[in-house]
Amino acid sequence: MRKKQEIFYAKILLFGEYSVIYNSMGLIIPYSHFRGELAFMNKDRYTDIDFAKQSNTQLKNYADSLLSLHKSGNLNVQLDLQAFIEDVKKGLFFESTIPQGYGLGSSAALVAAVYSRYAKNKVKSRKNITSNEILQLKSDFSELEAFFHGTSSGVDPLNSYIKYPVLMKGKQQFETVGIPRTDNGKDNAIFLLNTGKSRKTGPLVQLFLKKSKEKNYQKAIKEELIPLNNQCISSLLEGNLSEFRNVLKKISAFQLNYFQEMIPKTCTELWEKGLKTDDYYLKLCGAGGGGFILGFTGEYDKVKEDISGNGKIFIPVYRSNGK
Repeated sequence: MRKKQEIFYAKILLFGEYSVIYNSMGLIIPYSHFRGELAFMNKDRYTDIDFAKQSNTQLKNYADSLLSLHKSGNLNVQLDLQAFIEDVKKGLFFESTIPQGYGLGSSAALVAAVYSRYAKNKVKSRKNITSNEILQLKSDFSELEAFFHGTSSGVDPLNSYIKYPVLMKGKQQFETVGIPRTDNGKDNAIFLLNTGKSRKTGPLVQLFLKKSKEKNYQKAIKEELIPLNNQCISSLLEGNLSEFRNVLKKISAFQLNYFQEMIPKTCTELWEKGLKTDDYYLKLCGAGGGGFILGFTGEYDKVKEDISGNGKIFIPVYRSNGK
């Protein structure tokens, strides 16, 4: 019987995009709609063979890079690299539905899968994982994901690996949390809008850092956005949806004003409409610039019909009264 493979989910940064650079709170959740797992080509697998070959080549380059780091003494994470390399030769690839360049953590899920299978003395994933263990995982994943992005905070693969929402309260404070499912009579929902355009995070972050050198821009981030961001996360975790919606609207308006370069022009009209009607509010999902846009509503059916009617791909993430 073929051994069941462990599945790793995509991630969604609900709150904290850009502001975490200035030590704000952040909230990241696993998103099981998109997922990935390590597999072998031609082993009871019916898949896109071209994708599998491309993934296998990527894993080969990844394994070679990790081996080089290990030999030079620059890899702190202990991996069974020989087993990893041998499996790659046997046709190992990462079977994934997570779109690349959309801010949902395609490389993060891959890194989590590699760590889970090949790490020695690995930290086990569980709900009551300790703060010290989270920090150790974050450090390990920061090393392992750097191959894909140059640098990495390690938070995305951490979330994919432990499969629970993670609250960031500063650069060294992380904990798993539960998000209350409050029923206030509304059909509350979180959704994604597919912009149909991939993007790279690096250039957008560099743009943000450049703009932040302007005193007024940096002041707005620190004195307006960060307090709103932190209040929004706190009210959500406390189940105070009335306060949450009020603050969320202010974040949406702030981003429309200050993050214009990060908002695809095809989404601007919908963004403004949400603020005007209060039927829904849109915000960046990660770096922006393409990929997905995050949406929040208390009128799921109405908003889904409205947005889908505008030719946008509407993907539900969470629905309080889901049927």
